[in-house]
Amino acid sequence: MDGQAIFKLLESGALDEKLKKLYVCGAGDLPRYRARFEQAIVKFEERYGAGRDLMLFSAPGRTEVGGNHTDHQRGRVLAASVNLDVIAVAARSEGGVVRIQSEGHAEDVVALERLEPQPEETGGSQALVRGICAAFSRRGCPAGGFDAYTTSDVLSGSGLSSSAAFEVLVGVMVNELYGEGRESAVEIAKIGQYAENHYFGKPCGLMDQTASSVGSMVTIDFKDPARPLVEQVPFDFAAHGYGLCIIDTHGSHSDLTPDYAAVPQEMRAVAAAMGKEVLREVDPAGFYAAVPRLRAKLGDRAVLRAMHFFDDNERVAREVEALKADDLEAFKRLLIESGRSSFMYLQNVYSPAHVEEQGVSLALALCERYLGQPGAGEGGAWRVHGGGFAGTVQSLVPLAQMDGFVQKMEAVFGAGSCHRLAVRPVGGVRVL
Repeated sequence: MDGQAIFKLLESGALDEKLKKLYVCGAGDLPRYRARFEQAIVKFEERYGAGRDLMLFSAPGRTEVGGNHTDHQRGRVLAASVNLDVIAVAARSEGGVVRIQSEGHAEDVVALERLEPQPEETGGSQALVRGICAAFSRRGCPAGGFDAYTTSDVLSGSGLSSSAAFEVLVGVMVNELYGEGRESAVEIAKIGQYAENHYFGKPCGLMDQTASSVGSMVTIDFKDPARPLVEQVPFDFAAHGYGLCIIDTHGSHSDLTPDYAAVPQEMRAVAAAMGKEVLREVDPAGFYAAVPRLRAKLGDRAVLRAMHFFDDNERVAREVEALKADDLEAFKRLLIESGRSSFMYLQNVYSPAHVEEQGVSLALALCERYLGQPGAGEGGAWRVHGGGFAGTVQSLVPLAQMDGFVQKMEAVFGAGSCHRLAVRPVGGVRVL
């Protein structure tokens, strides 16, 4: 279907139900989402030519809901896709070359006759594209050339994982353009992780890609990393009178690499001292019996971070139980417990090298003050979101308080720092 035909479908309202589902929106919001796809088609045709057989794609950002720094120890997490996404207009092409023009960025051009990693591409999006195509080829689906124009409203630097959304988007495009849709959402997530690990050069886990690819609220157990257990846990916060917010504290991420790296390093050091590779393999009772020896060998912080892992890993299971039982009050209490564990034991709310900058700590304190304690259907919940240190805070806010809450938080952290989100019920998809 060419661009003009798709324009007619969009304007006729034929895609409205899909758009409502993707963006968790009402009829009043549809014009801007239609216009977003229409503008992407215009940009595609300006760069790659009109009259081509086009497909439309979407892959969402994700938010971490439960399990803070548990995934790299093969623990459990609870995450959700959100109603911010990366979209693409794409068409097959001849010649075995992938060309992707992402709005605001230089065009990525990847010739597929070379599928091995290219050192000069390390750390760039070309590496991700090449790695994804290589992974499909090894699975018996040789990817061919295609052209794509993409645009994103997944907030960069907000902890919503715009990189994973891009990986999933490329994976879905290859799967639909050349793989007849054979690969599952979980396999597309694994392909994205593979590209990021082996081509891009970042040793990431699988949570971000899985949450984006599978969609909805999803719990993932990484006990066996080759075969993670993935389960959707649909839950409608809005139906219970609540909305999700991400508060960007705008802290500087410079010089924080040692802080981020120390978390998995110290957890693995505790596991190694217990004769294991990761903490998921360690018996908690044995760990607590060994605390005197462990603190003497590794220091107190490593012990405290291990304590956080054991508690938060089990807490995810209880959060899932609460959602399945439709017990939002129990879920809110567990969310706050998780945030306090991150603050007290994991200690990822500020850098010890920059104690004067504690935006995440301040945001958590203000959430507690403004939202109050949960109980009797009232009060909200709050927690550290993602890596921590200088990043974002996640809050669950009563809809009746939402406008006032956003205003108060943005008075402290700046206009546009408090982002309202909804859980999107689907992951990476071909829209048309």
